[in-house]
Amino acid sequence: MDALEALHTRSSNPKLSDPMPDPQALENIYKAAFRAADHAVLRPWRFLLISGEARERLGDLFAETALMADPAVSEEKLQSVRLKPLRAPLIIVTICSPQPHPKVPEIEQELSAAAATQNMLLAAYAQNVGAIWRTGSMAYAKHVRQGLGLATHEKITAFLYLGTVTGAVKHLNDPPVDDYFRTWQA
Repeated sequence: MDALEALHTRSSNPKLSDPMPDPQALENIYKAAFRAADHAVLRPWRFLLISGEARERLGDLFAETALMADPAVSEEKLQSVRLKPLRAPLIIVTICSPQPHPKVPEIEQELSAAAATQNMLLAAYAQNVGAIWRTGSMAYAKHVRQGLGLATHEKITAFLYLGTVTGAVKHLNDPPVDDYFRTWQA
């Protein structure tokens, strides 16, 4: 698949299963992150790979976090939260790890971490690897950040779920480009 085809046709795949991507596909996905727009080449990110039984431990961390947020949460809701990491065989957690820099504000570094995630999504799609970028309340919860070992200045940008597509592939309609792009008149 060429780059323009991937850019024009990529969509998210929420229904994923085993097997996880093969080692060559994963290497290509990882390498794609390093081509993200990155002012001053700070590489203000790092990634955690969560697979196998570690997904169950992440589910336990999610359940603990939900219980802390709402001690009256139902057992059904706790179980649902606990099972979320099992929706794919591999989760890549993108962590923005901003660095002090006189010319690159933190927001630019956060956007760079997001661009690295988008590049990984595109690399997955180009190789027929199913992927979906998830965040939700767990991405912003202090208990989850601590449980994953983030430093106080770091933030979770994404939980990137990867695996084999098992559900229907969503085909998105092309938006009316002219509705979004206008020539500025000074």
